[in-house]
Amino acid sequence: MTENKPYRVLLYYNYVTIENPEEFAAEHLAFCKEIGLKGRILVAAEGINGTVSGTVEQTDLYMKTMNEDPRFTDMVFKIDEVVGHAFKKMHVRPRSELVTLRLEDDINPHELTGKYLSPKEFFEKMQQEDTVVLDARNTYEYDLGHFRGAIRPDVETFRDLPEWVRENKEMLEGKQILTYCTGGIRCEKFSGWLVREGFDNVGQLHGGIATYGKDPEVQGDLWDGQMYVFDERISVPINRKEHVIVGKDYFTGEPCERYVNCANPECNKQIICSEENEHKHLRGCTHECRVHPRNRYIVEHGLTEEEVAVRLRELEAEMVK
Repeated sequence: MTENKPYRVLLYYNYVTIENPEEFAAEHLAFCKEIGLKGRILVAAEGINGTVSGTVEQTDLYMKTMNEDPRFTDMVFKIDEVVGHAFKKMHVRPRSELVTLRLEDDINPHELTGKYLSPKEFFEKMQQEDTVVLDARNTYEYDLGHFRGAIRPDVETFRDLPEWVRENKEMLEGKQILTYCTGGIRCEKFSGWLVREGFDNVGQLHGGIATYGKDPEVQGDLWDGQMYVFDERISVPINRKEHVIVGKDYFTGEPCERYVNCANPECNKQIICSEENEHKHLRGCTHECRVHPRNRYIVEHGLTEEEVAVRLRELEAEMVK
């Protein structure tokens, strides 16, 4: 039996009208700081979307206080037990949208959305004929882990997804479309948008991958790799039956699940990379990033110009082989 961990991460959202999001955000930030939470929360006129970390007592108080607010009585919290804070600071920011689709005619999930599917229903429908599973996340999230056989839209931001669908409509027409994302919030709008575009058989994984991984019946089956998360953990396991690594090292293509940011602050690209290759390539995704005057890896490790030159010569010699 595993020992309970002293901290938790809460993942949640709720589409509900919030009057004066700026004022709410300021007051909510003060409340979160007062009880000791850290994390990232977005507030908009259409609702709230957050991930926070804190002790069991702090997170219990937060959930109790939120559920006592008439606007959030039915808000569901997805809970992960962790050993410490998953964030360095606490941010609560007002936004025009909870998820950035930037549609001319926005979707209200209370009026239009795809059919909610429980983890078991999603698992069963994934295996049916004439079904396509469409990942509603970005490429770097997909590359770390995804449902087996899911389509990988070539998009770096969520707002690019509708255009990708329009350009690849033929692969979706006449199919049962299943879509999913981390916690469910992106699919609330995206599945509704798919329905409005004329796709008449659209289902979304209710509660997202995070809920799927905790379902006692499904146990994360048919998920390969890990789930990307937007906190200091970077990734969490989902499949409790078997673990299949799908991530590939950016430099060698070998199996890898370790994400780093390119050391060039003007690039900052997220790449999957082993610790060995991080050192070998000075954490630069290209030669230009490796020799960038503000390369953070060089600064962090206090490398001299001569040491950098030696590393670059060694790397060049290896790449010539």
